[in-house]
Amino acid sequence: MFLLKVAVDTLGATNVLACLGISASLGEYMHRQAIEMGNEIGKEISEFQVGELADSNYCANKADRCYHCKKHLFTDIVKIAKAKNFEHILCGNNFDDKDDYRPGNKAAIELKILAPLMDAKMTKREIREISQSLNLKTADAPASPCLSSRMSYGLEITQTRLKQIEDSESVMRELGFKEFRVRHHNELARIEVREDDLQKILSSQIKDSLIAQIKKIGFTYVTIDLQGFRSGSMNEKLSKDEMAKNL
Repeated sequence: MFLLKVAVDTLGATNVLACLGISASLGEYMHRQAIEMGNEIGKEISEFQVGELADSNYCANKADRCYHCKKHLFTDIVKIAKAKNFEHILCGNNFDDKDDYRPGNKAAIELKILAPLMDAKMTKREIREISQSLNLKTADAPASPCLSSRMSYGLEITQTRLKQIEDSESVMRELGFKEFRVRHHNELARIEVREDDLQKILSSQIKDSLIAQIKKIGFTYVTIDLQGFRSGSMNEKLSKDEMAKNL
Protein backbone atom coordinates (compact mmCIF):
# COMPACT_ATOMS: atom_id res chain seq x y z
CA MET A 1 0.00 0.00 0.00
CA PHE A 2 2.92 2.35 0.66
CA LEU A 3 4.28 1.62 -2.83
CA LEU A 4 0.85 2.19 -4.37
CA LYS A 5 0.41 5.48 -2.51
CA VAL A 6 3.81 6.79 -3.67
CA ALA A 7 3.19 5.60 -7.25
CA VAL A 8 -0.19 7.33 -7.42
CA ASP A 9 1.17 10.55 -5.86
CA THR A 10 4.18 10.58 -8.19
CA LEU A 11 2.76 9.36 -11.49
CA GLY A 12 -0.93 10.16 -11.17
CA ALA A 13 -3.73 7.62 -10.69
CA THR A 14 -4.39 7.21 -14.43
CA ASN A 15 -0.80 6.09 -14.99
CA VAL A 16 -0.93 3.34 -12.33
CA LEU A 17 -2.69 -0.02 -12.44
CA ALA A 18 -3.10 -1.74 -9.05
CA CYS A 19 -3.57 -5.51 -9.38
CA LEU A 20 -4.83 -7.91 -6.72
CA GLY A 21 -4.73 -11.66 -7.32
CA ILE A 22 -7.77 -13.46 -5.91
CA SER A 23 -7.55 -17.08 -4.80
CA ALA A 24 -8.35 -19.30 -1.83
CA SER A 25 -5.05 -18.31 -0.22
CA LEU A 26 -6.18 -14.68 0.11
CA GLY A 27 -8.38 -14.33 3.18
CA GLU A 28 -11.50 -12.20 2.93
CA TYR A 29 -10.19 -9.95 5.71
CA MET A 30 -7.08 -9.05 3.68
CA HIS A 31 -9.13 -8.74 0.49
CA ARG A 32 -11.48 -6.27 2.13
CA GLN A 33 -8.60 -4.30 3.65
CA ALA A 34 -6.90 -3.96 0.25
CA ILE A 35 -10.06 -2.61 -1.39
CA GLU A 36 -10.68 -0.16 1.46
CA MET A 37 -7.10 1.12 1.37
CA GLY A 38 -7.21 1.49 -2.40
CA ASN A 39 -10.33 3.63 -2.06
CA GLU A 40 -8.65 5.73 0.61
CA ILE A 41 -5.61 6.30 -1.61
CA GLY A 42 -7.88 7.12 -4.54
CA LYS A 43 -7.06 4.14 -6.71
CA GLU A 44 -9.45 1.35 -7.64
CA ILE A 45 -7.95 -2.12 -7.22
CA SER A 46 -8.22 -4.35 -10.30
CA GLU A 47 -8.93 -7.94 -9.30
CA PHE A 48 -8.09 -11.09 -11.25
CA GLN A 49 -8.33 -14.80 -10.48
CA VAL A 50 -5.13 -16.75 -9.81
CA GLY A 51 -5.21 -20.50 -10.43
CA GLU A 52 -2.34 -21.79 -8.32
CA LEU A 53 -4.55 -24.44 -6.71
CA ALA A 54 -4.62 -26.21 -10.09
CA ASP A 55 -0.82 -26.57 -9.94
CA SER A 56 0.32 -29.82 -8.31
CA ASN A 57 3.74 -28.29 -7.58
CA TYR A 58 2.09 -25.57 -5.51
CA CYS A 59 -0.38 -27.87 -3.77
CA ALA A 60 2.41 -30.30 -2.81
CA ASN A 61 3.48 -27.57 -0.39
CA LYS A 62 7.20 -28.26 -0.48
CA ALA A 63 9.91 -25.76 0.43
CA ASP A 64 9.56 -24.07 -2.98
CA ARG A 65 5.81 -23.43 -2.65
CA CYS A 66 6.21 -19.64 -2.61
CA TYR A 67 8.11 -19.78 -5.91
CA HIS A 68 5.23 -21.54 -7.69
CA CYS A 69 2.69 -19.14 -6.15
CA LYS A 70 4.58 -16.03 -7.28
CA LYS A 71 5.26 -17.56 -10.69
CA HIS A 72 1.51 -17.85 -11.30
CA LEU A 73 0.79 -14.40 -9.87
CA PHE A 74 3.49 -12.53 -11.79
CA THR A 75 2.88 -14.41 -15.05
CA ASP A 76 -0.76 -13.29 -14.96
CA ILE A 77 0.22 -9.71 -14.12
CA VAL A 78 2.70 -9.61 -17.01
CA LYS A 79 -0.14 -10.57 -19.37
CA ILE A 80 -2.40 -7.89 -17.89
CA ALA A 81 0.33 -5.26 -18.16
CA LYS A 82 1.00 -6.06 -21.80
CA ALA A 83 -2.70 -5.98 -22.67
CA LYS A 84 -3.08 -2.58 -21.04
CA ASN A 85 0.23 -1.15 -22.33
CA PHE A 86 1.96 -0.80 -18.97
CA GLU A 87 5.70 -1.04 -19.45
CA HIS A 88 6.91 -1.65 -15.87
CA ILE A 89 5.65 -3.97 -13.15
CA LEU A 90 6.47 -3.24 -9.50
CA CYS A 91 6.11 -5.30 -6.34
CA GLY A 92 6.44 -4.27 -2.70
CA ASN A 93 9.45 -6.38 -1.69
CA ASN A 94 11.61 -4.43 0.75
CA PHE A 95 15.23 -4.60 1.87
CA ASP A 96 14.46 -6.86 4.86
CA ASP A 97 13.22 -9.51 2.42
CA LYS A 98 16.81 -10.12 1.34
CA ASP A 99 17.55 -11.72 4.71
CA ASP A 100 14.34 -13.74 4.90
CA TYR A 101 13.47 -17.04 3.21
CA ARG A 102 11.59 -15.80 0.13
CA PRO A 103 11.56 -18.31 -2.77
CA GLY A 104 9.08 -16.02 -4.53
CA ASN A 105 11.89 -13.53 -5.15
CA LYS A 106 13.30 -15.97 -7.70
CA ALA A 107 10.07 -15.80 -9.72
CA ALA A 108 10.13 -12.00 -9.58
CA ILE A 109 13.67 -11.94 -10.98
CA GLU A 110 12.81 -14.42 -13.74
CA LEU A 111 9.86 -12.32 -14.90
CA LYS A 112 11.72 -9.00 -14.53
CA ILE A 113 9.44 -7.64 -11.80
CA LEU A 114 10.93 -4.48 -10.27
CA ALA A 115 11.25 -3.94 -6.51
CA PRO A 116 11.93 -0.22 -5.98
CA LEU A 117 11.70 -0.41 -2.18
CA MET A 118 14.38 -3.10 -2.14
CA ASP A 119 16.51 -1.13 -4.60
CA ALA A 120 16.24 1.92 -2.32
CA LYS A 121 17.28 -0.30 0.64
CA MET A 122 14.11 0.62 2.53
CA THR A 123 13.40 -1.59 5.55
CA LYS A 124 10.02 -2.50 6.99
CA ARG A 125 10.61 -0.11 9.88
CA GLU A 126 11.36 2.79 7.54
CA ILE A 127 8.32 2.00 5.39
CA ARG A 128 6.11 1.99 8.48
CA GLU A 129 7.55 5.31 9.66
CA ILE A 130 6.95 7.03 6.32
CA SER A 131 3.52 5.40 6.02
CA GLN A 132 2.68 6.98 9.37
CA SER A 133 3.64 10.44 8.02
CA LEU A 134 1.38 9.76 5.00
CA ASN A 135 -1.51 8.78 7.32
CA LEU A 136 -1.75 5.28 5.88
CA LYS A 137 -3.68 2.86 8.08
CA THR A 138 -1.23 0.12 7.12
CA ALA A 139 1.53 1.95 9.02
CA ASP A 140 0.90 -0.15 12.13
CA ALA A 141 -1.01 -3.04 10.56
CA PRO A 142 0.32 -6.50 11.46
CA ALA A 143 2.04 -8.32 8.61
CA SER A 144 -0.25 -10.93 7.08
CA PRO A 145 1.17 -13.16 4.33
CA CYS A 146 -1.03 -15.58 2.40
CA LEU A 147 -2.98 -18.30 4.17
CA SER A 148 -0.81 -21.03 2.60
CA SER A 149 2.14 -19.82 4.66
CA ARG A 150 0.33 -21.11 7.75
CA MET A 151 0.39 -24.71 6.52
CA SER A 152 3.02 -27.24 7.57
CA TYR A 153 5.34 -28.16 4.70
CA GLY A 154 4.35 -31.43 3.06
CA LEU A 155 0.68 -31.09 4.00
CA GLU A 156 -1.28 -30.79 0.76
CA ILE A 157 -2.81 -27.36 0.18
CA THR A 158 -6.56 -27.60 -0.39
CA GLN A 159 -9.34 -25.06 -0.44
CA THR A 160 -10.88 -26.72 2.62
CA ARG A 161 -7.70 -26.39 4.69
CA LEU A 162 -7.18 -22.76 3.65
CA LYS A 163 -10.77 -22.02 4.70
CA GLN A 164 -10.12 -23.66 8.08
CA ILE A 165 -7.19 -21.29 8.63
CA GLU A 166 -9.18 -18.26 7.53
CA ASP A 167 -12.14 -19.12 9.76
CA SER A 168 -9.87 -19.83 12.75
CA GLU A 169 -8.07 -16.51 12.37
CA SER A 170 -11.46 -14.75 12.13
CA VAL A 171 -12.27 -16.26 15.53
CA MET A 172 -9.00 -14.85 16.89
CA ARG A 173 -9.87 -11.35 15.63
CA GLU A 174 -13.35 -11.58 17.14
CA LEU A 175 -11.74 -12.42 20.48
CA GLY A 176 -9.67 -9.23 20.26
CA PHE A 177 -6.24 -10.49 19.16
CA LYS A 178 -4.28 -8.28 16.75
CA GLU A 179 -1.02 -10.08 15.92
CA PHE A 180 -1.15 -13.86 15.73
CA ARG A 181 -1.06 -16.91 13.47
CA VAL A 182 -3.10 -20.10 13.32
CA ARG A 183 -0.75 -22.75 11.93
CA HIS A 184 -2.27 -25.81 10.23
CA HIS A 185 -0.74 -29.18 11.13
CA ASN A 186 -3.52 -31.39 9.71
CA GLU A 187 -5.59 -32.36 12.77
CA LEU A 188 -3.80 -29.86 14.99
CA ALA A 189 -4.13 -26.06 15.06
CA ARG A 190 -1.04 -24.40 16.56
CA ILE A 191 -1.76 -20.84 17.68
CA GLU A 192 0.92 -18.18 18.01
CA VAL A 193 0.21 -14.93 19.87
CA ARG A 194 2.46 -12.20 21.19
CA GLU A 195 4.05 -12.89 24.56
CA ASP A 196 1.96 -10.19 26.22
CA ASP A 197 -1.20 -11.96 24.97
CA LEU A 198 -0.35 -15.38 26.42
CA GLN A 199 -2.06 -14.70 29.74
CA LYS A 200 -5.16 -13.46 27.91
CA ILE A 201 -5.47 -16.47 25.61
CA LEU A 202 -4.94 -18.91 28.48
CA SER A 203 -7.66 -17.33 30.63
CA SER A 204 -10.47 -19.83 31.07
CA GLN A 205 -13.11 -17.65 29.40
CA ILE A 206 -11.07 -17.06 26.21
CA LYS A 207 -9.48 -20.52 26.11
CA ASP A 208 -12.71 -22.50 26.39
CA SER A 209 -14.47 -20.41 23.73
CA LEU A 210 -11.47 -20.58 21.40
CA ILE A 211 -11.09 -24.35 21.68
CA ALA A 212 -14.79 -24.94 21.06
CA GLN A 213 -14.93 -22.69 18.01
CA ILE A 214 -11.75 -23.98 16.37
CA LYS A 215 -12.74 -27.61 16.90
CA LYS A 216 -16.06 -26.80 15.26
CA ILE A 217 -14.12 -25.52 12.24
CA GLY A 218 -12.58 -28.98 11.81
CA PHE A 219 -9.47 -29.33 13.97
CA THR A 220 -9.18 -32.21 16.44
CA TYR A 221 -6.51 -30.61 18.64
CA VAL A 222 -5.82 -26.98 19.58
CA THR A 223 -2.48 -25.94 21.06
CA ILE A 224 -0.84 -22.67 22.10
CA ASP A 225 2.79 -22.24 21.01
CA LEU A 226 4.75 -21.14 24.10
CA GLN A 227 7.42 -19.54 21.89
CA GLY A 228 4.81 -17.01 20.89
CA PHE A 229 4.21 -15.18 17.62
CA ARG A 230 7.05 -15.10 15.10
CA SER A 231 6.98 -14.62 11.35
CA GLY A 232 7.99 -17.61 9.25
CA SER A 233 7.96 -20.20 12.01
CA MET A 234 7.08 -22.91 9.48
CA ASN A 235 10.53 -22.39 7.97
CA GLU A 236 12.20 -23.52 11.20
CA LYS A 237 11.97 -27.15 10.07
CA LEU A 238 13.80 -26.47 6.79
CA SER A 239 17.52 -27.18 6.55
CA LYS A 240 19.96 -24.57 5.29
CA ASP A 241 20.48 -26.68 2.14
CA GLU A 242 16.73 -26.79 1.44
CA MET A 243 16.45 -23.03 1.76
CA ALA A 244 19.58 -22.30 -0.24
CA LYS A 245 18.51 -24.29 -3.30
CA ASN A 246 15.19 -22.42 -3.58
CA LEU A 247 16.59 -18.88 -3.43
